[in-house]
Amino acid sequence: MTQNWRELPAPARPIAAATTAAVTAAQAHDAEALDVATAELAALDPAQTGLILGTSVRLLLEEAHPDGLDGDAVRDVLQRCVRSSVAWHPQTDPHVVLYLLAGSLGVLDEDAADVPKPDALARHAALLLAELLGGRTAEKVLTAALSEIERTQLND
Repeated sequence: MTQNWRELPAPARPIAAATTAAVTAAQAHDAEALDVATAELAALDPAQTGLILGTSVRLLLEEAHPDGLDGDAVRDVLQRCVRSSVAWHPQTDPHVVLYLLAGSLGVLDEDAADVPKPDALARHAALLLAELLGGRTAEKVLTAALSEIERTQLND
């Protein structure tokens, strides 16, 4: 069943839909579908997209490491993502994956960082989410991320 995201605020709907399509394409190792979905994702508001994708990655990392995340765990996620992705997507860039991991954990020095282009961020976020999700779909983590963002914004 395809999620239509009608219950979401209007700005979040296209991000959720494009993310779902991109993650599904990455899980299927479908480079053409990944290109289409990530082009849509990269064309959306980068601040909103980054918040939703970063929160989704963080939630999956926290789920996989409930006792806390250390450098070895981050390195393991980075290596797993790059190794599994480069086999079918040779343009996988470990630096972009590391940038996304650091950003999702709130340890990115944005002033010192060389920010990757939106299409690279969207593509690599889909690859990273696909790795973290395994065979699961993205809907549950996106819903959780959007709920957390809403809760945070209401409490600020």
